[in-house]
Formats: sequence, C-alpha cells, structure tokens
Amino acid sequence: MSAPAQPRPPLWTVLGANAFILSVLYLLVGIGVELARRLHPSRFLQRLSLSLDSLPARALDFAGVLGPLRDAYLEGRMSELGVRLVFGATTLAVIFLLALAVGLLGWSVRGALERRPQHRH
Repeated sequence: MSAPAQPRPPLWTVLGANAFILSVLYLLVGIGVELARRLHPSRFLQRLSLSLDSLPARALDFAGVLGPLRDAYLEGRMSELGVRLVFGATTLAVIFLLALAVGLLGWSVRGALERRPQHRH
C-alpha cells in the first residue's frame, strides 16, 4: 500500500512565496552592497553596485523611462533616494515576474509529466 498523496498547496501561493523570497534576497544584497560601498569605498564594491543596478536600469530603459528619470535626477527634480527607490521597486518587480514565469514553466512541465501515460515494463 502506498501512502495517500499529500495535497499540493495552491499554485499562486507557492509562486508568490518563491517570487517574494527571491525579491527580498536581491534587495537585501543590494542594501548590503550599498552600505558597504558607502562605508568602505573600493573598486570592487563600486563594480558590484553597478552590476546590481544594471538589472533595473535595463528594465527601465526597455520601458522607456530611464531617460526621463536620468533627466529628472540631473536637473535636481529627483533626489538620489528617489532614484534608488525607483530602482529598488523596479528590481523587485522584475525578479518577481521572472520567478513567476519560471514557476509557471516548472508547474506546466510537471503537469504535463503527471498527465503522461505511465508505461509499465
């Protein structure tokens, strides 16, 4: 006799939780790097900070808002904190969407494999 199958949690609960965890981890790494860069400036930390900023910068550029954001910052209409908040929110959104997409893909593959007829040898 086999053990009864455990009910699976709802898909959106699992996907949302995974996406949230990945987003928070990326944000925490970014905060840690930015704090370290400000307290102990080094070439390595500067490059690491720029690497972390490239994800939201590319997403904002793709959406067509990086130019206006840059102009607002350079003209003094937006503070560095404002730019950081926009970059942080963009990063969270991108990672959340990527995690959801990967989760949906994995769920789809798993569902297809579970529905596939079993061949007995």
